[in-house]
Amino acid sequence: MSDQYIWLIWASAFLIPWIIIYIFSPKNRKAMLWASWFTTPFGLTEPIFVPEYWSPPSLFDLALTTGFDIESLIFCFAIGGIGSVLYNSLTGHQLSEVPEQERHHPLHRHHYKALSAPFIVFPLLYFFPWNPIYPAILAMLVGAIANTLCRPDLLRKSLIGGVLFLGIYIVYLVGLEWSAPGYIERVWNLDALSGISIGFAPIEELLFAIMFGIYWAGVYEHFTWRR
Repeated sequence: MSDQYIWLIWASAFLIPWIIIYIFSPKNRKAMLWASWFTTPFGLTEPIFVPEYWSPPSLFDLALTTGFDIESLIFCFAIGGIGSVLYNSLTGHQLSEVPEQERHHPLHRHHYKALSAPFIVFPLLYFFPWNPIYPAILAMLVGAIANTLCRPDLLRKSLIGGVLFLGIYIVYLVGLEWSAPGYIERVWNLDALSGISIGFAPIEELLFAIMFGIYWAGVYEHFTWRR
């Protein structure tokens, strides 16, 4: 298979579990759509990571010529919806509103600070002399910590959600390497990373996956006062 279409196929493959969850877990559809539309614009940050982190051949060679690509929008749409409801869809838990009086708990004075933490931390860390994947990972880590400090009731869900999302992500990485042997080595800028890999997967990709899962597992509940 030509490398030209692998990124498109891999990104689009994440729509499969997205569609399955959407069909079979109707009570999570609102949260899923909310998260997906919220995360889709993050696909426009691709120029930050190309070619510093990776250089994926894409449709019309957009990634290599402009830094932007269609695949990143598909990818961000899919993983946002999956990461936000994976735990609830597997456990069958239903969301309920946080009581009004509980919203005035001293911890919640920092509600919006916690939600905005990753978006403040990333630009502050970005200008350090390191690969941009590291501030992205750390920004989500800070966001996850801030969210759970403000909403301790989301800690368990966030941690389990992160592990579940990591599991799905590893399956997709295995599928990527199986269907396109050597693709990760050809496309990821491994010389600019730590050099630590688990099997064929750079540790940075796995850290991104678990931090993404931990952070986004609780964002919808935090943002909409649900639990």
